[in-house]
Parts: sequence; structure tokens; C-alpha cells
Amino acid sequence: MNKTESITKVASEELFEKSKMLFPGGVNSPVRAFKSVGGTPLFIKKGDGPFIWDEDGNKFIDFCCSWGPLILGHNDPDIFESIVETLKNGTSFGAPTRKENDLASFILERIPFIDKLRFVSSGTEAVMSAIRLARGYTGKNKIIKFDGCYHGHVDALLVNAGSGLATFGTSSSAGVPEAFAKETIVLPLNDLDGLRRCFEEYEQDIACVIIEPVPANNGLLLQNNVFLNGLRLLCNEFKILLIFDEVISGFRVAFGGASELYGIYPDIVTYGKIIGGGLPVGAYGAKKEIMQFVSPDGPVYQAGTLSGNPVAMAAGLAQLKKCSQEGFYKNIAIRTEKFTAEINLFCSENNYPLELVSIGSIFWFSFNGKKRIVRSSQIDPDMSYFNKLHNFLLNNGVYIGPSGYEVGFVSDKHSHHILDEASLKIIEGIKELFG
Repeated sequence: MNKTESITKVASEELFEKSKMLFPGGVNSPVRAFKSVGGTPLFIKKGDGPFIWDEDGNKFIDFCCSWGPLILGHNDPDIFESIVETLKNGTSFGAPTRKENDLASFILERIPFIDKLRFVSSGTEAVMSAIRLARGYTGKNKIIKFDGCYHGHVDALLVNAGSGLATFGTSSSAGVPEAFAKETIVLPLNDLDGLRRCFEEYEQDIACVIIEPVPANNGLLLQNNVFLNGLRLLCNEFKILLIFDEVISGFRVAFGGASELYGIYPDIVTYGKIIGGGLPVGAYGAKKEIMQFVSPDGPVYQAGTLSGNPVAMAAGLAQLKKCSQEGFYKNIAIRTEKFTAEINLFCSENNYPLELVSIGSIFWFSFNGKKRIVRSSQIDPDMSYFNKLHNFLLNNGVYIGPSGYEVGFVSDKHSHHILDEASLKIIEGIKELFG
């Protein structure tokens, strides 16, 4: 497609007009509305491998991958077969099934720092439950989160940092009582001295610290091992639980997530995305002495009618069996590194203020003129460059998430050939953007 052309979006436009009468903003999740990048959101009709097609028949190389879980690409045949075979016996029972045991055993046998887990239906639900468990286990109320880390739409975690080093949060969403937010302390990333001072002041009140070890919801804010190791050691010293939110990084940067990649083990971990094979699944897990506090064994109540849904369990197991194969993560990381390196070399040679930050099979367009962005405050809030590039790529068959703060994902189905094709289109877009 010539770069001056625009794709046809007649069907998507008609569907969006209809959906605005049905849903707030016309969508069932805010970022889908394209408010950040402008224009009409695409209504996706189907996906296969690394590609998606919208309702107008436009074909795209997909780097959204349903925001991460489709590490095997769209419509993987083994996942498809597993889902169909399970559906023959029913969709949901609200009772235990063998498939819950199968998926849990497969995970626990390969992740050494958790003894038990509990399946839920989303990453947000996993985080909410993990926070409740930490409070129930410790008998303390306050939690620490880091500015720039997103943990789902949990009331106590929908807060922003105020002025000063350690400030109690104020809610960043209507409907969240300030009393909830005041139980959350927000700190800047990559500041061990500040974390220690906070621990010393509130040691008797803090139940846990929660962090994305690979912060990937507000840019890709890669942390160094000094900070993450220091965080683990401080939590040990002050006897404060450490929660790793691995909803994105779990089974994405390594089978055991960032915990395996960095060799740093949390007290409680949350998962989502990939363990459902594209269906709604989340989980949280810990050592048995912590998990025994979860009902019905203990006093921390958490339940879900669709938790451990057999169809989702089957999809997740089919996916994780492939992910666990030798070389899987190394191969996909090599392809991602080559893809990002080609674009970064072009930008460097032309002195363009754009760099693709990456880890494993995750990447992010950073228009900050430097690669090392470790805090959300370092991100240039002017997203006009990204918005223009997003529009160009849509018109040239490349789909990335509609926000400059969101990351992109490479799947196992993104071959070297497909990635080369995509990098050429991205470079063409960068030429037009800065030329």
C-alpha cells in the first residue's frame, strides 16, 4: 500500500456508531476507543498466526497480540483443537475438574518458589486477591506500589504519586474512596534509599510491596538488578511481603517470568494473560504457609464461579506445553532483538529521537531520545510523534496498540520474514515522521 493512501474503514465506522449506543465510549475497555491516537477503532473480524483482519477486510501484522497472551499467535492449531475437544463435554460446571489439576501441576512443577496457586478469571482479580491475602496473612493494612506500575483496576491501586518522596495516594478514578487510596503509599521506581526510609517510618503498618518486575503498562520501564535485588533484601529485612505482578511478564520473558529471568523470587506472584491461551484466566500463588490463609483453608475469602473454567484450562495447558519446550524463549527473543536492532540502527544513523526498548518478546516505542527510561516521569508526555506513526502503520498494514504508553508483543508466529517486512514499514513511517 502506498504511504499516502488510507485504509477503508466503512464497516468499522458503522459498527463504532452502533457500539456507542451500547457501551460507554463504544467500547468494553477504554484504550480500545482510539482516543489517544484519534480516529475510529478497528473492529477485528479474525486472526491467524501473526495476522489480523478487520471487518473491512484489511490485513495487518499484529503486534498487539490481544495485549500479550497470544505468544503463539492467533488461532494456534493445538490450542484450537484443545478448546474444541473440551467443549464437547461442556463449557462450565462450577465444580472441580481434572483440567484444573493438569494446568496447576504443569505450572507448579516448573516454578520453584510457589507451592500452591489459585485460578481466577483476570489479572486484576489475581492482584486484588493477592493484596487481600497479604493483608490477611500479615494483619497489616498499608501497601506500597510504584509510580508507573499498573496493577489492574483495583480500587486501592488506582492511585498516583503526589509531591514529595513518599506520599499517600489520591485516587485517580472517580468512585474510589479516598480512604481506600490512603492505605496505599506510592514511591518512585529505582530509589532504594527512599524505599528504606518509607519502611523505617511505616514498618508496623505495611503488609506488602507490589511491583511489576518488568513495568510494561506505562512505557517499558526496565529496572536494573541492583534495584530489584535491593527491594527483595529490604523486604526480607523488614519482614514485608513482596508481590511480583507478572500478569504481563509471566510466561512472556521466560517460562517463570521475570522471577526466573532475574533470579529474584517474590513471596506472592500474580499471573494472567498467557496462562489462558487467549481465554480469560488469572492466578496468584505463594508458598504453602501463605496460601493456607486462603479460604476454605483459612480466613481470607476469595471465590469465583468461573475460576478454573475447563475450556480456559485446556487452552492454557496447550499453550504452556509449547512455551516450555527447550529454546522457545531464546528463539523468540533473538527474533525480537534483531527486529528492534534494525530499527534502532536506522534511527541512530539518522539521529532520530526514537528507540525501541525491548526485553524478551516485548518492545516499546520510546520517543525520548534515550533508551534508559526507568521512571514514568522521564517519559515525554507529548505523544504526537507516536500518534502520527500509529496512523501511518495502520494505513500500511501494521497494527500496534493505540497508545504511546503501551508495549508491543512479538509472537512465535512472527517469523524473521514477517518481522523484516514490518521493520521496513516502520522505518518508512519513521522517515515520513521526521523527514
